[in-house]
Amino acid sequence: MRIYIDMDGVIANFDKAAKEGEWKHRPDLHVNYRNLEVINGAIESLAKLNADHEIFIASTPPWTRPEVWGHKKEWLEEHFPYLKRKLILTHRKDLLIGDILIDDSKYRGQPDFKGSWFWFNKDWDNRNWKACLEYVNNLNEKYEKV
Repeated sequence: MRIYIDMDGVIANFDKAAKEGEWKHRPDLHVNYRNLEVINGAIESLAKLNADHEIFIASTPPWTRPEVWGHKKEWLEEHFPYLKRKLILTHRKDLLIGDILIDDSKYRGQPDFKGSWFWFNKDWDNRNWKACLEYVNNLNEKYEKV
């Protein structure tokens, strides 16, 4: 399967950096994207997904800060070097063609994605990497039966 994975809030801990920065409005215009922490479970989970599927990172950078585009690439090369040439920057995730989109937002076309959308939201009881891998495995089994 082809799987697109969002960066901020799914594999990179944007929320923690935003809270530490004390910015009241638009933390995306201030956060140092190069220094974001990796979200718990992301390294192992992406390695598992990459072993069996074609995965890409689909991220929406702040367009008014072009330096962030490079910071996201550098961050990905450091933490997920096997994905360094699989970064897609877009504000229109509904235009991606694939089987699954894993994303924590619903404001960039995610609900209109033509495949299955896993909403990796802030409800950590059922929206975490363990739950996400179960979702992908169940969907994969369903596709294999067809």
